Order: sequence, then structure tokens, then C-alpha cells
Amino acid sequence: METYFEKDYTGGGFELFGIPHLLALGIIGLVCLSFFYFRNIWDETARRNVRLGLAGFILVAELSWHWWVLSYSEWTIQTMLPLHLCSVFIWLSIVMLVQKNYQIFEIAYFLGLGGALQALLTPDAGIYGFPHFRAFQTFADHGGLFIACMYMAVVEGFRPTLDSFKKMFLWTNIYMVFVFFINLAIGSNYLFIARKPDFPSMLDLLAPWPWYILQLEVIAFVIAALLYLPYALKDIASRRQAELAG
Repeated sequence: METYFEKDYTGGGFELFGIPHLLALGIIGLVCLSFFYFRNIWDETARRNVRLGLAGFILVAELSWHWWVLSYSEWTIQTMLPLHLCSVFIWLSIVMLVQKNYQIFEIAYFLGLGGALQALLTPDAGIYGFPHFRAFQTFADHGGLFIACMYMAVVEGFRPTLDSFKKMFLWTNIYMVFVFFINLAIGSNYLFIARKPDFPSMLDLLAPWPWYILQLEVIAFVIAALLYLPYALKDIASRRQAELAG
């Protein structure tokens, strides 16, 4: 059993879109799809219990990662502070679930959902393939964030608005400036805005620093627009229906 917690794992690296990866994605997808059924069955008590259970699951998954890194004396402020977007929203999603917080949701819908989806499709698991702890923890963390956002949208009926879309871009850019100065102060690379990551990533396909940061802004805009599109189309259809009825 200890083999699956080792730092220098020799059991095989993560296989992108291999059977274990597809199974993990399938389980997360099925959980999200189940919300469309259970939203008509769960009463308020059941919903609260689900939210608290999911919040607890995410908390344990995140803390277990810090515990694992600490156990090998590799926890540093340059790499482990919760400053990457997914890390920020993993912690914020816990608050969102416990407090049923819409203000967090309207930003998490774009950044948490979009970031988690990217992390689930192209996880940074490296040498840690299933059944290593790190592979399970990666999917528990990011899968929990994805499921939390979907739960709030499908079961609790939360939805982003056009103002949410604008807030997300405003606060993301303010946060990026904040993290830029943190990176300068401590020599870190949070948000990967100081340089491209040391491991292979989609950023390798983009322009050299700092121009890829502008390209990331465009990519983020497109992803956020696609996430908002179903609501935009629904609003357009509702307005047309109201006009016809009037």
C-alpha cells in the first residue's frame, strides 16, 4: 500500500485519456448528470446535507495533498500557497457550498468550472498514474470543484448573469496584477505569469513570455463566453416569448 503514496513512484506515469482517465471523467460526468434527477427529489434538508458532504469531501482532498507534500518536506511558499485559480476556487467552493453563497458562485462558474475542466482533461499528474494517491487526489480536488459548480447551477438554481461575466474579467485581471507582484517578491510562478511552467502544457503552443499572457486572456474570454452561452440563449428566447405574448 505504501507504494501508492511514494514520491518516487515507479508504477507508471499518468496516461492521458487512458481507460482509468476516461473512467474518472465518466464518474464525474454521471454525478453531474444525476443532479438533473435529484433536484426534483431532494428537499432543503437533503440539499444542505449534500452541500456539506461535498464541502467536506473537497476539504479532505485538498488537505490530503498538503499533508502528502509536507510528509516529503517539499512544502514551500513558492509552490503550495493557494494562489493558482483552481486552488483559490477549491477553497472558495467550500465556502460557497456551506453558505450557499451566490457571490462566489457567479465568479466560480466561469473560473472554477473552466479551470477544473481543463485540469480534468489534461491533468498535471506526471509520473503518478492510477492507482497512485496523487492521481486520485488530482481528480478528487478538481472533480469536486467541477461538481460543486454544477450542483449549485443545477440543483440550487444559481445562474450567472452578464454582470457576472463582467465582474469575472475585472476581478481576474486585478487578481493577476496582485499575483504578479507576489511572484516578484517570493520568486514563485503562480498563475504561470512569470514564465511558462516547467512541465509540458498547452502554454508551450503559445507565444513566448509575456505575449502568451495576452493570448491566455483571449482564450479565457472564449471559454467564459461558451460557458455563458446557454444562459444568453435562454434569455434571448425568454425575451422573444415575452414580446410575442405582449
